[in-house]
Amino acid sequence: MFSAIDATTSLLSSLFAKKPASTKTVRMCVLGLDNAGKTTILKALTNEDIQYVMPTQGFNVKSLQQGNFKFEAWDLGGQKAIRSHWKNYYEKIDCIIFVIDSSDRMRMNETGDELQKLLEEDKLAGLPLLIYANKQDLISALPAEEIEEQLCLGMINDRPWTIAACSAKDREGLKEGLDWLIENLSM
Repeated sequence: MFSAIDATTSLLSSLFAKKPASTKTVRMCVLGLDNAGKTTILKALTNEDIQYVMPTQGFNVKSLQQGNFKFEAWDLGGQKAIRSHWKNYYEKIDCIIFVIDSSDRMRMNETGDELQKLLEEDKLAGLPLLIYANKQDLISALPAEEIEEQLCLGMINDRPWTIAACSAKDREGLKEGLDWLIENLSM
């Protein structure tokens, strides 16, 4: 026998079963030295044309969807004169992406210095850190493991972090990096 209670329960069950999962908005800063590939990575992740990318003067804001996550990405210019202004964007950030030009061996120490400054920022304490070792498609690129060793990344113990080898040009390794970030966001 099918009662009114059973009918109501069945209706409610079907309504809740079809309810889409809620989307979580994640704010992040995408940082790194100029010419590391920050904007190109974001364009590649949103399936935009990456053939002509101009250097970022100031900042860009880009939204991208990955699963149930909507990322609001603040793509900040990496020129030396702009880096001192990065801290103006750290309010209410949920995670950090730091992009390294793996082929720029001459500026690897400078890259490490800027990353160290980020790690010392109180507003960024404990936030997940995804480091993209970009431009792996180039013959001169250092492998991600070598960058990790050279920049002493193993010393980072106050937050979840990873280094992901990638090529924005070939769109390789980008999704895997974002998947790691999603897994490590404490929401």
